[in-house]
Amino acid sequence: MSYLLLLPHLRIENANAVAGLTWGFPAITHFLGYAHALSRKVCTEYGVRFEGCAVISHEHQVQAYSSGRDFQFALTRNPLTKEGNTASFNEEGRMHLTVSLVIECEGEITNGEYGKEAFCDRLKMLCQSHKLAGGAIVSMRDPQLFQTPENEQQLRQILWRLMPGFALYDRSEWLAEHHQQQPDTSVLDAWLDFAAIKYQATDPDEEGKATWEYQPKPMPGYLVPLMCGYQRISQLYPAGEVANARDSTTPFAFAEAVYGVGEWRGLHRVTDIEPLLWRYRTTETGYYCSAMPVADDFTINDDDDFE
Repeated sequence: MSYLLLLPHLRIENANAVAGLTWGFPAITHFLGYAHALSRKVCTEYGVRFEGCAVISHEHQVQAYSSGRDFQFALTRNPLTKEGNTASFNEEGRMHLTVSLVIECEGEITNGEYGKEAFCDRLKMLCQSHKLAGGAIVSMRDPQLFQTPENEQQLRQILWRLMPGFALYDRSEWLAEHHQQQPDTSVLDAWLDFAAIKYQATDPDEEGKATWEYQPKPMPGYLVPLMCGYQRISQLYPAGEVANARDSTTPFAFAEAVYGVGEWRGLHRVTDIEPLLWRYRTTETGYYCSAMPVADDFTINDDDDFE
């Protein structure tokens, strides 16, 4: 890593709030895809590329309303059809949010401080020309570029510019540990222990009435379920063999979403930038987003036969 790039306080409107089985915040794939799209634009011009990406959340507002218990998305009325009839509703989960991205940059920017200033000016224009999680970026503060911090004090001097906020950690290793402690249950059951809100009845009386007590999650902290990639569930078909594929020149495979566990932690508690940097990890069966070191031979569902 040569630099740390801060894209501070991106205000996004009408972003996608649904990520597979989860809702309430965009999937981590949206942010890595956004950083990759920016990297392709600046790589040839400035000779740098973007790698890992950390997500800092400042505020969020899901466009939904509640009747007291269940939430329903606030939907928009679609235009009339050509026949003048009322168009059907397509349920879309939308949200407004403000996030900051901390991106690791590889490479060297020439012309000293002048080159860095020109790089940040170029990025500010590019950032607002792209959509993030399907939403429009309506405002942002000036991007900032820093040399890679060598110690915790230097890191804190950089990250204090983004306070107050919450950083997203990858806690998928906790899911693996929890599943190993309960070998008779499935991985889905172990994941639901982190994702679901559970209550258990205790001390029932003669009439069958009981006290309902909240069941804490397996680990402490502000834990949330995450969608963190895609996994292949079929064989790889030659290009053009599958009808109605979006790209007829690229081999095709059916895929499904992959889920993990994350933790929101206050930015004032961050002491190391590495656990925050989410990166792509690809295997023969799919691609995954992770912020923790993984062995090269590690694969998910490696017992499945796709031949």
